[in-house]
Amino acid sequence: MATLKTIADVEERDFWHARYWEALTERDARLDGVFYYAVVTTGVYCRPSCAARQPKRENVLFFAKREAAEQAGFRACRRCHPERETRVDPQAEMVLSVCRHIDHHLDEPVKLEDLGRKMGLSPFHLQRTFKAWLGIAPRAYADARRLETLKSGLRAGQAVTRSMYDAGYGSSSRLYERAVSQLGMTPSRYRNQGAGERIRFTVAKSPVGSVLIAATERGLCSIQFGDSRKELEDALRKTFPKAEIEREDKELADCLEALREQMEGVFRRPLPLDIQATAFQRLVWEHLRKIPYGQTASYQKVAAAIGRPKAARAVARACASNPVAIAIPCHRVVRNDGQAGGYRWGLERKAALLKLERE
Repeated sequence: MATLKTIADVEERDFWHARYWEALTERDARLDGVFYYAVVTTGVYCRPSCAARQPKRENVLFFAKREAAEQAGFRACRRCHPERETRVDPQAEMVLSVCRHIDHHLDEPVKLEDLGRKMGLSPFHLQRTFKAWLGIAPRAYADARRLETLKSGLRAGQAVTRSMYDAGYGSSSRLYERAVSQLGMTPSRYRNQGAGERIRFTVAKSPVGSVLIAATERGLCSIQFGDSRKELEDALRKTFPKAEIEREDKELADCLEALREQMEGVFRRPLPLDIQATAFQRLVWEHLRKIPYGQTASYQKVAAAIGRPKAARAVARACASNPVAIAIPCHRVVRNDGQAGGYRWGLERKAALLKLERE
């Protein structure tokens, strides 16, 4: 079975790049020695805790070893001195060991008892420490890695069956149970970049401007606010360029009515969703759906609630990437001082939605 590269190599996987970027933005000293980041525009590499000005994401490369950064032509930062020896946090070493083990055994079920015996820890302590570091449990980590391997194979044009077994899915039923909801479409359609997917949409008026809702046969894939029907439809077609997109006002009338009811605080029927998400986004979005109507929570409180107290900025990014307004109420997340913060569909709409709920 093909396996993922371990974190001992320069990591090119989305999962670890996202985690490393979060550590960089939080200046998390616990990950000093675990990885290094280099800034293309300056030619310098640093520790995660470096106090230097935060670079733009597109200018950053990640390395698991400082030697690799130096071989790539980067010089050590004079502020954080990454060339000096750093003792890696014991908890970080344990979490990385668990990750390496899972990476090499993706075709096996994750059992906390077995992992605990290998690491010399109780299953409870292992799970709690792992989740505190990565924000997800070992089993969710394995699911995320399988999904990344599956997506890589499909994007490379491999057959669905080969990609499935390379990723550690033992059967097609297991693949469709675990992966389809995360891909947002069947594996074969993902391989073809969504070609053949039928998406229905409708545009209507709402208390905060025009709203578009779009759905596949499995659920809503987009709820967007905008200033005009054309703007919203153009954005939908740009998001799903190879899908078959049709306007169906009557078919989506019930969903539209349910959305309007939820905006007014009536929750008689759930809105079925068909959206893609990373493991971290799922954690954030699931928590947002628990914030009561008419109430708010700060980015920091949400981060603490999902077990990632230093990830307030990452929570804000997850809110900004929410594809379904209202269904995932990211407008209820505000800054510590009570100010609105950001909102994908404009601060005026966010203020209007919060006012509507308060009244």
